[in-house]
Amino acid sequence: MVNAPRFSWRFLLPQYWLLWLGVGLMWLISWLPYRVLMALGSAVGMLLYKLMGSRRKVAARNIALCFPDMSAEQQQALLKANFSESGKALFETIIGWWWPNWRVRKLAHFKGYQHIEAALADGKGVLLLAAHFLHLEAACRVFGLTHPSVGFYRPHNNPLMDYLQYHGRNRANKYMVGKRDVKGLIQALNQQEVCFYLPDQDYGRNRAEFVPFFAVPKTATTTGTLLFANAANCVVIPVYTYRLPGYQGYQVEVLPALADFPSGDDKADVTRVNQWVEQAVLKHPEQYMWLHRRFKTRPSPEEPSLYKMAAETNRSGS
Repeated sequence: MVNAPRFSWRFLLPQYWLLWLGVGLMWLISWLPYRVLMALGSAVGMLLYKLMGSRRKVAARNIALCFPDMSAEQQQALLKANFSESGKALFETIIGWWWPNWRVRKLAHFKGYQHIEAALADGKGVLLLAAHFLHLEAACRVFGLTHPSVGFYRPHNNPLMDYLQYHGRNRANKYMVGKRDVKGLIQALNQQEVCFYLPDQDYGRNRAEFVPFFAVPKTATTTGTLLFANAANCVVIPVYTYRLPGYQGYQVEVLPALADFPSGDDKADVTRVNQWVEQAVLKHPEQYMWLHRRFKTRPSPEEPSLYKMAAETNRSGS
């Protein structure tokens, strides 16, 4: 278990006043009805669409690379819907961090818990595979109401923000392990904890295999999933999360444990992980975090960036 960030009196110094002001405003906003929060989020998202030109280009490129068979109109519609969802994510963070349990329970929908119970009954820890969906802060809070878990996270550079982030995410969960604390996560799994792990971003060339992800044949994919599955007494269980239509809240759907995983063939295993991520994304592609540069690492350092190539194409075509 990591040392949880503690409140420090220096957080009251003037350098943190602006952050406290923002936190206070967001706390007040958090008491608005869920429908209003989602409407505000959608409006903020469309504002971000206009203001965040560089991120808009990254998301557009990701969508074009993953869904080349979509028409330009379909890709643009998905891009705008994704920014709408990105704005909602801001308010889903305050739902996850600050809402009381009685409010969250009204939005909580959970199925498939028997797969986790079976693993724990067998004396195993659970490496829970999740994906970077924009609503994840709220979905993790929903998960914690059924089974408090352990998270793998990147500590924030701002100490006050790190304090707020850590304790906000632990409202319904146990504790979090820093992303570099591999031994800490293995220890938690060996103690039969349920541990969230997100394997679907580009973490660089180290400990990665280049395997297909949607229509991109060589995508840097972490082998961290295999490292933990091999080193700890655990099973690997995927989970779907998505926001339900009609303001019903959040669905957490736990799937059966992956059989014969890891198999010993790293490329085959991380390909299997990517295939699961694809299945999760296709359920609600607008809710996925397309703003991340998922394809920034190429198999060879000499290969041109897929994002640079897109920018040059745009300039030459204008």
